[in-house]
Amino acid sequence: MVDYRTYRLSRKQRIGAIAAGGLLAYCAIWTLYDQAVVALLAIPAGWFAPKLLGGHLRRQRQERLRRSFKDMLQALSSLLSAGRSVENAFAALEDDLALLIGDPQADILREIRAIANRCRNGEPLEAPLADFAERSGLEEVRSFAEVFIICKRAGGDLVEVVRRTAGLIGEKMEVEQELGVLMAQKRMESKLMMGMPFAFVGLIGWFAGDYMAGLHQGMGWVLLTVCLLALAGCCWWIQRIVDIRI
Repeated sequence: MVDYRTYRLSRKQRIGAIAAGGLLAYCAIWTLYDQAVVALLAIPAGWFAPKLLGGHLRRQRQERLRRSFKDMLQALSSLLSAGRSVENAFAALEDDLALLIGDPQADILREIRAIANRCRNGEPLEAPLADFAERSGLEEVRSFAEVFIICKRAGGDLVEVVRRTAGLIGEKMEVEQELGVLMAQKRMESKLMMGMPFAFVGLIGWFAGDYMAGLHQGMGWVLLTVCLLALAGCCWWIQRIVDIRI
């Protein structure tokens, strides 16, 4: 089963990320130093690109799983309210959720199918549900699995637990969407701020190379290196600021 806490890139994705990262690093350093040899030394920085791409794709996959999990809770609540047992509800959940999601290859459908198959093989529902919660890497899934297992063993109101969990996740996602709209402009501004120094230096070097001649020799290289490190630190700090999690 898939471990959603990590993302394995394909060979094509890894090679493409390394090539794109190396090319971007080469262009950035060449723009600043105007030295092809120095820019070639920056190409190995492309080896960090697969890690960045994998982290981005992992967050996207977890976000899709979280949204699908909310739909799953709503469908499960309807099945339990109709009088089905927990095991029967999970067995019928895939067909109902497939109509709601519209993607037969969705991760949540594969997980529900695995849970139902393990239950049909005589395994208690708590085991596959806890396994899914662990692999998901999502706080909402882990919390639901813990409460669900406790209620099932202690005889709690499962319908109310599922309904309240779906409501809380829905409210949290609405707040995140509102916050995302408010932060979208700031994220765009941060990307422009990261790229503007390179664009500014590149334009000056292209149209008025004499102004940049002093920076391409002696202490000018030291000054450019210090500025580049300071810019990298600012980019890291800006990303930390705009990356708001609820």
